[in-house]
Amino acid sequence: MQGRISLPTLCHFLLPWAFTTFHRALGDSAPHPGPHYLLPPIHEVIHSRRGATTTLPCVLGAPPPSYKVRWSKVEPGELQETPILITNGLHARGYGSLGGRARMRRGHRLDASLVIAGVRLEDEGRYRCELINGIEDESVALTLRLEGVVFPYQPSRGRYQFNYYEAKQACEEQDGRLATYSQLYQAWTEGLDWCNAGWLLEGSVRYPVLTARAPCGGPGRPGIRSYGPRDRKRDRYDAFCFTSELSGQVFFVPGRLTLSEAHAACRRRGAMVAKVGHLYAAWKFSGLDQCDGGWLADGSVRFPITMPRPRCGGLPDPGVRSFGFPRPQQAAYGTYCYSE
Repeated sequence: MQGRISLPTLCHFLLPWAFTTFHRALGDSAPHPGPHYLLPPIHEVIHSRRGATTTLPCVLGAPPPSYKVRWSKVEPGELQETPILITNGLHARGYGSLGGRARMRRGHRLDASLVIAGVRLEDEGRYRCELINGIEDESVALTLRLEGVVFPYQPSRGRYQFNYYEAKQACEEQDGRLATYSQLYQAWTEGLDWCNAGWLLEGSVRYPVLTARAPCGGPGRPGIRSYGPRDRKRDRYDAFCFTSELSGQVFFVPGRLTLSEAHAACRRRGAMVAKVGHLYAAWKFSGLDQCDGGWLADGSVRFPITMPRPRCGGLPDPGVRSFGFPRPQQAAYGTYCYSE
């Protein structure tokens, strides 16, 4: 009958829409009408260490007639991307502090990979390589993950003294940065068990539990316990900090020193009193093992143990032991120094 649409014709119009809707419901992109220019990365997670030079791969399968490539960093906990570098294949322009250390690899004419020199703690995170060709843009995402160590931190005033911004500053002062959730999770799988809750970089407050017990959140399964959303300015907790491999070395100076004498002892050796992050990094990456308490720059006294033994802290697992924050005038400890 005239004016009616036949079933085959109706299917012809509706099936593409149905498949597109189905793909989107599954979280997949709809079928691309044209060629995909960017090749999917072989490895989506790139591992590196502080101070290293690392490459984030991004390769074109074929070049569009004209295009630009934009590299950006996806900031954790924020709905924004920070531009790093934009190139048209011939010329490149960097942006921000990371852009000054980044360049295009240019291994061949289809290579849009990003090279980052002198990797820093804050470089860890998610990156996007975006191809802009004026028709339909494409992008691939990669994660740069640093090998490192997470350590809980609280000031001499005691537990739960930091709001989010103070916790962030405290970690930076101890040669670290606030740990991410994935870094805390990794540390938990490696044995971190800590009852005090601490801020993470994304703004959440959590603590890792290996052995569930009454003073540590009560019974339940082991895991990462969460306090839920917290007010970054008002609420106060400890901090979980993250640090990575050192460019220098940590060494112990024996003696019965006050804190001021510890600073002088390190200066005489062309060094500085080590920070908490320095000691944890030396323990993690250099295997520093010293059964003697030593002053650190924040006024705490700690010592690193890689081979647990009865008269060296008494605990069965490796780690950095703490004597807390003695009086600075107490002449009872050596010191740990750090030199570049």
